[in-house]
Amino acid sequence: MTQLAPHVATFFQVRLPLERQLSPHTCDSYAYAFQLLLGFAHRQLKVSPSALELEQIDAPLILAFLEYLESERNNGPVSRNTRLAAIKSFMRFVEHRVPSSIDQVRRILAIPEKRSDQRLVKHLTVAEMQAVLNIPDPRTRIGVRDRAMLHIGFMAGLRVSELVNLRLNDVTLCSSKAAILIRGKGRKERSLPLTGETTNAIRSWIGVRGPSAAPELFLNSRGSHLTRAGFEYVLNKHVRAATAQCPSLSSRRVSPHCLRHTCAMIILRATRDIRKVSLWLGHASIQSTEIYTQADPTDKLETLEALTPPNLRRGRFQAPDKLMDLLKKA
Repeated sequence: MTQLAPHVATFFQVRLPLERQLSPHTCDSYAYAFQLLLGFAHRQLKVSPSALELEQIDAPLILAFLEYLESERNNGPVSRNTRLAAIKSFMRFVEHRVPSSIDQVRRILAIPEKRSDQRLVKHLTVAEMQAVLNIPDPRTRIGVRDRAMLHIGFMAGLRVSELVNLRLNDVTLCSSKAAILIRGKGRKERSLPLTGETTNAIRSWIGVRGPSAAPELFLNSRGSHLTRAGFEYVLNKHVRAATAQCPSLSSRRVSPHCLRHTCAMIILRATRDIRKVSLWLGHASIQSTEIYTQADPTDKLETLEALTPPNLRRGRFQAPDKLMDLLKKA
């Protein structure tokens, strides 16, 4: 029998952060999946998580765990597939460390994902985005920060992790070469140019930011690193305030990622080039960018206009005489 704990520890301490260089957010997601799995195995097998054997984490247990996620935790197909992806990643790692587990690993890797509905990406209109950007008060320090933070988050199409981890020395504000250096998923870096308005917004914030031991560009009210939850709170506050000027926002669920989707949709409509959207957002594969073509009706309207529909036979429907119709049914 093989102890499970050492392999799990190596997977989370070495494999994910050092060898695969996954983002902290992805590592946290995988760790939460294993918290749920090991807690479930503890209840099913009556064995403490630290005492579990690798051989006990077999395909029947994983299938029962997935059923538990859906039936008792009310997880949808997307969440269920995310947990399964974390388990499969670990099993591929174990396969090379414990050759005797190949058959067990193969059975788990053969568990299929559940099909899920592909919904259109949620994004804001230009008017809605403008209403949100108009809310921060530039006469206050926090207003200057929020205006710069929302503006660069939207204009650069940043993930929330990229935004809150943006450092002061990642920003270049030369008038002719204003740009930011972004550290994305998997330690990938990309440089994006800044518009004059974005440059001015950031310059205004740096002017009132003040000294801080934190290297990040945007700070919270205590002068320390702004968290993901902190930015989400700021965004929700301004969206609620913008609802008075733009009532359509009341029916929107505006998450930090919604700003990224909004940026992508505006770039796609302006350039009509999905490759430029992928390059701007820092996608590893253009397949990740194709979701925006489904939400943009422009190409579909051009296709509709290019079609020559066949002529339909002319004629009008005439209702039958009610008495004759009654007799036919008698």
